[in-house]
Amino acid sequence: MTEDVLEERRERAATASAAHRPRGPWRTLRLLGPAFVAAVAYVDPGNIAANVTAGARHGYLLLWVLVVANLMAMLVQYLSAKLGAVTGRTLADHLGATLGRRSRLLFWLQAQAMAIATDIAEVVGGAIALRILFGLPLLVGGVIVGAVSMALLAVQSRFGQRPFEHVIIGLLGVITIGFLAGLVVAPPDPVALADGLIPRFDGGGTVLLAASMLGATVMPHAIYLHAGLVRDRHGTDRSPGRIARVVRASRWDVVLSLCLAGTVNIAMLVLAAEALPGIPGTDTIEGAQAAISAASGPVVGVLFGIGLLASGLASSSVGAYAGSEIMRGLLHRRIPLVLSRLLTLLPALLVLAIGAEPTAALVLSQVVLSLCLPFALVPLVTLTGRRALMGSFANSRPVTVIAWIVVALIIALNLALVPMSFAGG
Repeated sequence: MTEDVLEERRERAATASAAHRPRGPWRTLRLLGPAFVAAVAYVDPGNIAANVTAGARHGYLLLWVLVVANLMAMLVQYLSAKLGAVTGRTLADHLGATLGRRSRLLFWLQAQAMAIATDIAEVVGGAIALRILFGLPLLVGGVIVGAVSMALLAVQSRFGQRPFEHVIIGLLGVITIGFLAGLVVAPPDPVALADGLIPRFDGGGTVLLAASMLGATVMPHAIYLHAGLVRDRHGTDRSPGRIARVVRASRWDVVLSLCLAGTVNIAMLVLAAEALPGIPGTDTIEGAQAAISAASGPVVGVLFGIGLLASGLASSSVGAYAGSEIMRGLLHRRIPLVLSRLLTLLPALLVLAIGAEPTAALVLSQVVLSLCLPFALVPLVTLTGRRALMGSFANSRPVTVIAWIVVALIIALNLALVPMSFAGG
């Protein structure tokens, strides 16, 4: 099935959905969904590793970092969703239309490196989960994760956006249950929770870890993808009333989805703070899972593994979807999702095949993502601030100021992660 046919199907589905919209609050409710797919990037295996490490080493001390990071992510994802709602085009589409051929190819090369690094993190995380749950070799687990993610992408290609959203949101629900279940056995200390919301550090180690947590929060592929999710879901109806409804719904969509993702991240940190304080060997995901299982019981340990597996499967599929959108926008060619998936999956399987240490592979993949992040953030804020492009939906002056502050902070923290990572920080 060609990409043109798939595009026609998506357009018909979006138009049919628009023709049968309900009235009142249900209208806004039915517009929700794209942000929940993008939110999967915020509960991927990289986040799991960082949050568990923070809780195990420092208890509730860095809880405030997750809250601040989540607020930053809400702004960035809302801008991406608004770009798609107003223009009907993705960030990659806009860049592909304005850059010259050589610049486009160079930009695509760094974007493809980003897509590969994203898939390495997701496939490795899923493979670790399969080893935890079933004792499978990492390479076998990686192949299974790749095959399942391809099946999920086939759902999107054959049946359209809504079924794909339902599957990914279902996996997000599994992730939520998997990481919140431990809090039933080890409930958080309310006083410690409140204390953790006070911004502070305790030595250089906590500064480095906080930078890692913030740096892993805003993922570049989610920025590229969100506008495409909005476009594919809502079609290309550019009437002012329709755009206003989609932008308003996108605001709620982002807030609700990232509140859920933020809750999951906080639950990871709290679970580690309650079950793993001072326990050695928790600097890897497998070590942390084993310690959680020993401290809170095997059921909690299994649910942790299931949550990690769902995280790897969902985030791998979403990352491949983003890679396809980027290639289409920058190369001016429609690339089948399956081919795009293989281009990013094979390097991840190679990492597992050569026997690279899984946690180290996760760290190095985050370094690559850190370097690629400015290439997505800067044009996003620039484009959404242009009144000629966005009309009345252009960023207001306060939003523009806040957005550039957030961008500057995120870029600084992400670039700081590079020497920290290679120094073993």
